[in-house]
Amino acid sequence: MSHPVDNAVSAVRTYIEQHRAAFLDDLVAWLRIPSVSAQPDHAQDVRRSAEWLASKLEETGFGTAEVWPTAGAPAVFAEWLSEDPEAPTVLVYGHHDVQPAAREDGWSSDPFEPVVRDNRLYARGAADDKGQVFFHTLGVRAHLAATGRTTPAVNLKLLIEGEEESGSPHFRALVEERADRLGADAVIVSDTGMWSEDTPTVCTGMRGLAECEIRFHGPDQDIHSGSFGGAVPNPATAIARLVAALHDEHARVTVPGFYDGVVELTDEERALFAELPFDERRWLDTAKSRAAHGEAGHTTLERVWARPTAEVNGIGGGYQGPGSKTIIPSSAMVKLSFRLVAGQDPDHVEKAVRAWAAGQVPEGIRCEIDFAPATRPCLTPLDHPALRSVARAMGLAFGKPVRYTREGGSGPAADLQEVLGTPVLFLGISVPSDGWHAPDEKVELDLLLKGVETAAHLWGDLGEHWRHAP
Repeated sequence: MSHPVDNAVSAVRTYIEQHRAAFLDDLVAWLRIPSVSAQPDHAQDVRRSAEWLASKLEETGFGTAEVWPTAGAPAVFAEWLSEDPEAPTVLVYGHHDVQPAAREDGWSSDPFEPVVRDNRLYARGAADDKGQVFFHTLGVRAHLAATGRTTPAVNLKLLIEGEEESGSPHFRALVEERADRLGADAVIVSDTGMWSEDTPTVCTGMRGLAECEIRFHGPDQDIHSGSFGGAVPNPATAIARLVAALHDEHARVTVPGFYDGVVELTDEERALFAELPFDERRWLDTAKSRAAHGEAGHTTLERVWARPTAEVNGIGGGYQGPGSKTIIPSSAMVKLSFRLVAGQDPDHVEKAVRAWAAGQVPEGIRCEIDFAPATRPCLTPLDHPALRSVARAMGLAFGKPVRYTREGGSGPAADLQEVLGTPVLFLGISVPSDGWHAPDEKVELDLLLKGVETAAHLWGDLGEHWRHAP
């Protein structure tokens, strides 16, 4: 006798196979639109991309599909309500803008004329992020076909941003303005990846980010080092000492209060990280580095996923040209970035860094510090019921155990978590070889369809289990 789960998996796969060709034709049409948000010449293309997606979502069955203007590029909002009055509400986030791309950058073909080679779809945006947004259109239809439903098992909303590749400058304001329309029980971010083709994984969190520039001013102009050297403070020397004081001998950040609130890794999380097939030598080759380095007492994966960091992004002062110029420079600067983990408050970190930097300023030096808008970290606990649903759905699609990762970078997902007060989860099928932001960006078609299949299983699982969550 066949098992109900096996029947559901078979029904989903049958529907996907029947509609695969039309799905890929539509995705190719969308990828042809060069929606490069960073280039003003493509502003109309970004709008055309938003309008194309809104029209396609309406055709898919979403009762609401709207283009939302911002002070920059437009976003797309869609909603498909469930007929079940107890259904949870899920908001899917992604983005429809893409990175700049041109054939002369090293592409093997036109980046906006998609081609399939070796079962891989090559085009700018294929993986980041149009492909991962678009798999939800076929996923929800497969969910309905396999279950016999006329509406999804969840109230399904989509928010597809148009400026993510430009730093999301207007995204938080949009979320705050439209918070009443965006309310949800959970957010699913489809703008991430998996460990590898053979190791399906679910990301459970992203780090936050705080950035600043510190400038030291000494003499009112560059002055002769023979006449004044050793007798007045040198801002370049002072900046060098500040940078040298940023970490201790164990590579821990020395800023007092920097680690306040940090959510430490549990033994279970550390064990799960350790299960991943991590090859440090291969990772170092990717980093073009000859040695691993970081906070003592933590593995490389723990350092890049779950520990806060401070990095020098740029440093300068004085004469930079050929030959010598024997001066004491009038000013020097350093750019710092701080990756933050769950439990850290960017406002607290900013105050701590400002106080620490003030203590590094010698007499006769004037200090200026400017901070950029911060991004908060986000983390989903391993026992969260919605996370369990994502893992189960992916497990059905891939037919193997699903492991857990985090991401070392930062993104706008934290704005959704903070403004909406909603847990954020991640569902992505991209792999490291997809080449985000690089020439010959591609998506593995088999994995793209596994994303479709995961989404098809996810809505039913959330609809069944969310309301019973403690």
